[in-house]
Amino acid sequence: MVTTTSRLLAASLTLVTRFGTATWAQQPPTVRIRGTIEAVDGPMLSIKSREGTDMKVRLTDNVAVFGVAKTALSEIKEGSYIGVSAMPESDGTQKALAGHIFPETQRGAAEGFRPWDLRAGSTMTNATVAETVKGTDGQNILVKYKDGEKKVVVPPDTPIVSFVAGDKSELKPGARIIIFSATRKEDGTLEAGRVNVGRDGITPPM
Repeated sequence: MVTTTSRLLAASLTLVTRFGTATWAQQPPTVRIRGTIEAVDGPMLSIKSREGTDMKVRLTDNVAVFGVAKTALSEIKEGSYIGVSAMPESDGTQKALAGHIFPETQRGAAEGFRPWDLRAGSTMTNATVAETVKGTDGQNILVKYKDGEKKVVVPPDTPIVSFVAGDKSELKPGARIIIFSATRKEDGTLEAGRVNVGRDGITPPM
């Protein structure tokens, strides 16, 4: 016969197991880094962040390097999967600060609309272009993602870039980079599995 004590013990173990599983499932905290590489020592990058902070980031053995190349606004077409950093306007539209075109292999990456840290109050939308029409203040683009859509006004002087296959040889002093999600380890060190580096001296604008 199962006693009341046995039932309580089983219930307690179930709660502990569920709590442990939830804790295990939590992802380690990540850090977004924009800056300039100052030195390279094997897998370790010394970076001066845009805020002026000296940072060290260790690259994973299988680190992916992508070039960030200047691209024409005309390359954003219906069906393109893009990211747009923007500022919300009073009429509900988003005024683009920068746009980047994902390669087809990254379609769906980080899809959705969220706050961003390019500047105070900015946003990021990763979505598929449903419509693009020339407007009085630039290009008017309607983008759609799984939970909604946004109307984006892209002024003519907005920097537009694309991600292209890169190489670790591009990670050298003076290169301007953005790391979207460096992982902070338990000992406080930072580790990155992807680095995006500006091509031809450009600063990744996103």
